Amino acid sequence: MARGKPSIAVSEARGLRTLHVGGEAIQSSMRIDDPFALALDYTRCMMAFLLFYPEPREALMIGLGGGSLAKFFYKQFKRTHVRVVELDSRIVIAAREHFTLPPDNARLKVEVGDGVDALAPECCDLLIVDAFEDELHVPRLASAEFYDGAFLALREPGAMVINFMNDDPKFDLTLARLERAFGGAVLCMPALYDPNIAVFAFKGVPSKVEWSALRVRAAELEGRLGLPFTRYVSRLRAMNPSTPAELIIAP
Repeated sequence: MARGKPSIAVSEARGLRTLHVGGEAIQSSMRIDDPFALALDYTRCMMAFLLFYPEPREALMIGLGGGSLAKFFYKQFKRTHVRVVELDSRIVIAAREHFTLPPDNARLKVEVGDGVDALAPECCDLLIVDAFEDELHVPRLASAEFYDGAFLALREPGAMVINFMNDDPKFDLTLARLERAFGGAVLCMPALYDPNIAVFAFKGVPSKVEWSALRVRAAELEGRLGLPFTRYVSRLRAMNPSTPAELIIAP
């Protein structure tokens, strides 16, 4: 183990291969019989952004883990170019050796570096942040400065997706920073089973959308990707302002 860095371990049980960083906590899981599927509930729930922005072209992902999200996009979204920035080179090695992460090519590039430094104006139309430090959200990736940079990094229209734990003691403070950066165009959705909250911030999308339109989109996405988008529509009612007819994205 490198000095000062958390340990990295890989385990297998009940058809799943799991990455552990710094202890027994699950960092990423892969179905051995279906390596490009999303094995963990919270990663599937993060895909709910597709209800609002279904055709991303340039995705920037901060945090690799076992590469679940990158692999899912690689298989399902042939027109999307994916760039992943991971701080720990050992995790990149583990993802390639144990989790079927494809080598770099025209549609996928994995870099070792700091996600804060990866942002540049209009560098992507989808930004996904799933990075933890000692089982807490990385502070530098939850600052007001980072969220301001994230807004500028997105083309219009565009979407940002962030994974939080539902017991994050700074969740409300962090959410307020995100809302300020994105002019209030932020939605939250509790995961169906995992103790996570998926947060979606948008740039250049309508401020409200009819529930009936969301249900139609959900049925289409569910049929195409095999994820329970109709349940995600219902789940969006839990933490967001709405009327009987519409979900309100921005005030």
